[in-house]
Amino acid sequence: MTELEKCMESLIVIFHQYAHQDGDGKTLNKKELRKLVENELPTFLTKNPKILDRIMKDLDQNKDDKLDFEEFLPLIAGLSMACEKCYMLNEKKGKK
Repeated sequence: MTELEKCMESLIVIFHQYAHQDGDGKTLNKKELRKLVENELPTFLTKNPKILDRIMKDLDQNKDDKLDFEEFLPLIAGLSMACEKCYMLNEKKGKK
């Protein structure tokens, strides 16, 4: 597999590892999302419960208090875009 394919596979595997904690395997409930964020994204998101509540509310499109993989992906995309902006700022600073 290519590096990008490995990254995509990792996203899928990690999502399902946490989604399986309640036996469902297809969605993340709030508790599973909290564990995923705390363990897998500790440098990107604070452990502030209010932020996690807001993230869950914003991402949960069908309002079932769970996130399926499609609802979860905007979190990853948003964080990736923010990281890319930081990367570009650092690149720009390095060229000065």
